[in-house]
Amino acid sequence: MFYFLFEYLELEYQIPGASLFKYLSFRSALAFVFSLMLSIKYGKNIINFLKKKQIGETVRDLGLDGQKEKDGTPTMGGLIIIIATIVPVMLFSKVNNIYIIILLFTTLWLGFIGFLDDYIKVFKKNKNGLKGKFKIIGQTLLGLIVGLTLYFHSDVTIKDQSSFNSQINNIEYKSTKTTVPFLKDNELDYSYFISWMSDESETLSLIVFIFFVVLIITSVSNGANLTDGIDGLVAGSSVIITLTLAIFAWVSGNIIFSEYLNIMYIPRVSEVVIFISAFIGSLIGFLWYNAFPAQIFMGDTGSLTIGGIIAVIAIIVRKELLLPLICGIFLIETLSVIIQVGFFKYTKKKNGIGRRVFLMSPLHHHFQKQGYHESKIVIRFWIIGILLAILSLITLKIR
Repeated sequence: MFYFLFEYLELEYQIPGASLFKYLSFRSALAFVFSLMLSIKYGKNIINFLKKKQIGETVRDLGLDGQKEKDGTPTMGGLIIIIATIVPVMLFSKVNNIYIIILLFTTLWLGFIGFLDDYIKVFKKNKNGLKGKFKIIGQTLLGLIVGLTLYFHSDVTIKDQSSFNSQINNIEYKSTKTTVPFLKDNELDYSYFISWMSDESETLSLIVFIFFVVLIITSVSNGANLTDGIDGLVAGSSVIITLTLAIFAWVSGNIIFSEYLNIMYIPRVSEVVIFISAFIGSLIGFLWYNAFPAQIFMGDTGSLTIGGIIAVIAIIVRKELLLPLICGIFLIETLSVIIQVGFFKYTKKKNGIGRRVFLMSPLHHHFQKQGYHESKIVIRFWIIGILLAILSLITLKIR
């Protein structure tokens, strides 16, 4: 909004300083600061409102230290993150950018699904919340919408490295290519999976692409949801993840750096940095109140939305195959649940007595059972997240 306003003011009245809004770095900084201030300033008001309405988390007794003290802590704190992200993005980004539109839609869509889940838990007193199948249906529909938009929209294009210095071939074109880490050619086209077919190849290419988009969004969104179990873990980990994706978005949308690094150039994708800046600001602002001991929980309103946003950003900047590394914390938390449940069912069927691999899953509860304080667990998970982020950035040069 401000971008177009100050562009007009500069053209019509040559107001000093109006041209600053042309710069991505300036608008990103403003988006971050405004989001951080908004989340801290009005986060307290939201917490007080939720307390007044007695919208608190009912904590089950799992035998963990300090668990019962959290009973009644306000939930639905994801509203802080959603509001503090959307408002700065609307103010400082080019809101007609297709990538910004997709991310805003993703935020509202998954925020609504998470809100329904929290609403059922809190107001309907149903601890199971929204049925899992409805969450999956919602995430799948989002994946279909995002995938179809990216596949068909005319502004979603890439440009070949060979065309950077060529006026003749300097054209953008649509492609389902993505980045493959650590490989020399560094690219994979989803149509490769059906390249052996000659008939209906375009339709099948769309189906393969949509399948992967749905799978990625569903997996990462639910992975973040499973990770949300102790104060500050998801919010802090997500700051590290999204900061890494911001770097990828910036270099991928900059023709000079993408040529230097020999990576895929994606026109107009750098605008995503504005969204990420606001998103990071909202997460840090939320951490102001969510750090141990938490004054508010994000609930599914926050965790489902955070995971979905991360997945969609990765797909947009064509780094989704790096997600197992970037989102390694979400991955190990999810795998710990799968291993625990799978092994328990297998041993029960085989021996009649179910056995467990971990003291409790997800993995952070296993360490709590071992006697580690949750703040120590969170900090150590953040450190691991930073290490994974650095390894992810190294893939820009290591092929």
